[in-house]
Amino acid sequence: MINVEHLVKAFGPKLAVNDVSFSVERGEVLGFLGPNGAGKSTTMRMITGYYPPTSGRILVGGHDMVENPIAAKRLIGYLPENAPGYADMTVNGFLNFCAELRGLQGDARKRAVYRAVELCFLEGVLYQSIDTLSKGYKHRTCLAQSLIHDPEVLILDEPTDGLDPNQKHEVRGLIKRLGENKVVIFSTHILEEVEAACSRVIIIDRGRIVASGTPAELKARSPEGKLDEVFRAITLPDTVKHDANHEVRA
Repeated sequence: MINVEHLVKAFGPKLAVNDVSFSVERGEVLGFLGPNGAGKSTTMRMITGYYPPTSGRILVGGHDMVENPIAAKRLIGYLPENAPGYADMTVNGFLNFCAELRGLQGDARKRAVYRAVELCFLEGVLYQSIDTLSKGYKHRTCLAQSLIHDPEVLILDEPTDGLDPNQKHEVRGLIKRLGENKVVIFSTHILEEVEAACSRVIIIDRGRIVASGTPAELKARSPEGKLDEVFRAITLPDTVKHDANHEVRA
């Protein structure tokens, strides 16, 4: 469903993404892990067509994101980092606007908005303006817009950012359910989310993939079966990495 081939993104002399390749099929939830500045968000922005790649190829549902971006983007729902929205719109107005942008009209639009509101637990704030919402509800509103057209592919950048523990639990469960018949890629800094929702994990560091596998496969690389030990040993700076090597077996 998604094929990323030798993806590179350069910002001047800096290589933010350096020869990244992977594929994701329907029914998979792929967790994207990495320290700050590792290239996670840049990779996701290229997959959605927000950034053009410096080189490499992205296929979404067989459509090349560079050569046929409209067809590829129709298949995608995208939650960007920091959950942007129109502050003066109500939640209801914003979601109806997003549904119209996706070509939904009449009863189809109403059903789409109702479904997104229900999935993201927004009933209690539906007629509040976005600027009056808590950070958590703003994030859930932006998550709802990514679901409004029932896309085949979901790209979610930090989908639980700003949510309280109960909301995080709800969203993790939602991601896992959606991943049963969609392609889901989401980035996170929270390792427990990987175990709760992901069928596969990619760890990226300094623009390159440094590990890939199921959560169980990655945990097996730690003597104590802890994903955080594996993550730290793989992504620590080279100057201190040798001190952590005893924590993780090859």
